[in-house]
Amino acid sequence: MVTIITDSTADLSPELIEKYNIGVVPLWVTLAEQTFKDDMTVTAPKLFALVEQAGVLPKTAAPSVAEFSKAFELPGESVYLGISSCLSASVANATSAAQALGDGKVRVIDSLTLSTGIGLLALKAADLRDQGCSADDIVRVMEASRSKVRMSFVIDTMKYLYMGGRCTALQSIVGGLLKIRPVIYGRPDGTLGVKDKVRGTRKRALESMLNDFQANLPDIDLQRVFVTHAACPEDAAYLAERLKDMAPIEELLVTEAGAVVSTHCGPATIGILYMLQ
Repeated sequence: MVTIITDSTADLSPELIEKYNIGVVPLWVTLAEQTFKDDMTVTAPKLFALVEQAGVLPKTAAPSVAEFSKAFELPGESVYLGISSCLSASVANATSAAQALGDGKVRVIDSLTLSTGIGLLALKAADLRDQGCSADDIVRVMEASRSKVRMSFVIDTMKYLYMGGRCTALQSIVGGLLKIRPVIYGRPDGTLGVKDKVRGTRKRALESMLNDFQANLPDIDLQRVFVTHAACPEDAAYLAERLKDMAPIEELLVTEAGAVVSTHCGPATIGILYMLQ
């Protein structure tokens, strides 16, 4: 049987990882001379508390080639789905490890996305594995499916974008005064862009994502939809209920963003992720 592997930025819960039998290679987070694995032992609330204490953002790092080599030392064939190569060195390091093993035992796929956008692909790959598909078949479907992933996140505060060098101090201050909440989306080339800048209340920002989902509903694959958040479970529950009312989604999954994704987005970031048919 083919082994499906992803990395921790897929933001899959422990329950989903166990249910779908998926291997996970963790990235690393370093803050105030402390280094953590990006797993569920470092929750988003704990991370944000550490950031407030230190006054700086953590540094994040991809798993090393050696770490990937160890993770890939499994019997049979494996398919690894990693965070977009435009955002991390994970795919490059995984590729080096796979090449060193030789024999094409490990296929490495650049997901061209992040968070549960990767999770959507990983769960689809697990479904195909369980249906008896070969590694080559899974790779073909994954390469065709990654362009169908749609993700958008509302960022509640521009403070973390400023601390991470993604906006200027003036933009951060003005954004805070005007209550501007950027909506980040995934581009087809694996980079991230600003889809919208919602001005006003947080509820208005949440409604903007729901309206976007509604507009795309005829083309959405309703097998799985994710709501992924950074320490705002009440809003996640609200979005989940609204989405259930909108469409007969077979599996609506709510997960919490891990330390790496939370580091770059900040508290109360929340997103809706799905695939097109």
